[in-house]
Amino acid sequence: MTTDDHVPGRIVVGLDGSPWSRQALQWAARQARLTGSELHVVTAWDLPKTYGGPPITGIDWEADARRSLEQELKEALEPAVAGQVRAQVIRGHPAGVLVDAAADADLLVVGSRGHGGFAGMLLGSVSQHAVAHARCPVVVVHDSEHDVPA
Repeated sequence: MTTDDHVPGRIVVGLDGSPWSRQALQWAARQARLTGSELHVVTAWDLPKTYGGPPITGIDWEADARRSLEQELKEALEPAVAGQVRAQVIRGHPAGVLVDAAADADLLVVGSRGHGGFAGMLLGSVSQHAVAHARCPVVVVHDSEHDVPA
């Protein structure tokens, strides 16, 4: 391999619709642009827990998650960037889904908290799990007051 040969890296970022995950997406998009890496955006979904009640039927949870992901990409990224993103919706708990999706990645990017985060926590359970279990480096993006499209 010569120095002119460039093998693009792979950056995986989790997106759950929260402001923290949107910040992580924008950070990851900028990093991908700077490094010439492929950006892989992952949204995890799972059936809601009914705790002994009847299962909720008549809703296509995966299709809803896919629509939400597509809308988030349109809102958070410039059109040229959004068109180059590999987006995937995967069933399962976000922590495990992201670690598995990043198994062969060069970098995993997560927001400091997602939906369900407790106020005052520095890291949410998903970001803690990612830091502890991912095989690649993990960047945890904290909330910023400046929401600048990538």
